[in-house]
Parts: sequence; structure tokens; C-alpha cells
Amino acid sequence: QVQLVESGGGLVQAGGSLRLSCAASRRTISYLTLAWFRQAPGQERDLVAAISWSDGTTYYADSVKGRFTLSRDIVKNTLFLQMNTLKPDDTAVYYCAGKRRGSSGYDFWGQGTQVTVSQ
Repeated sequence: QVQLVESGGGLVQAGGSLRLSCAASRRTISYLTLAWFRQAPGQERDLVAAISWSDGTTYYADSVKGRFTLSRDIVKNTLFLQMNTLKPDDTAVYYCAGKRRGSSGYDFWGQGTQVTVSQ
């Protein structure tokens, strides 16, 4: 089982920036798609961004395009989400998740990290 641990959340003013990290417990995760989801209170969990670990192909939700950027440290098995120009609507618990090839959904989930953006 792959364990994912998020960090880097916090409180920031609108227009500010945060950098989230997702560390995977296993060194070999090339077969995974890793992603960030977020869930605001009383709302559904939405996909924010995803990356294929093997080739670096990325996906971004329309709501974060141009503001959020994925990057990775292959040696440390760590995924980063640089979040710029944050808005109050970005306030949510952010979860790191992993999806195996052939799986219908995401199989591995982190504990979540809170991001709060004040006006």
C-alpha cells in the first residue's frame, strides 16, 4: 500500500500563495497518477490537478488554470502544488491521492491539509 502524507496548508490572505507537498512512502510510484483533490465544507470533493508520474503529463481544473502549478521531486517521491493568486473559493481541505493503472478510481489517499484563504 502506498501511503501519502500532505503538508503545507495554512491561512493566507486573498492574492497570496501556498505550496503544498505530498510525500509518498514508496520509492517506486512510476505506475501511478498522483492528484490533488479538495473539499470545502458541505460540498463535494473535486479534482484540482493531476500528474502522470511516469511522463509528467498534467491536468488542471479550469478553476485553477494559470494559478496552480504541479511539480515533482522524483528522487524524494514528492509531489508539489504551488498555489498562487489564492481566492476565498480555494478554501478547502486538500487531499493528495494516487490512482493505479487500470483502476476505476483513486486508490490511495492522504489525510488532508487545510487551506484557508481570507478576504
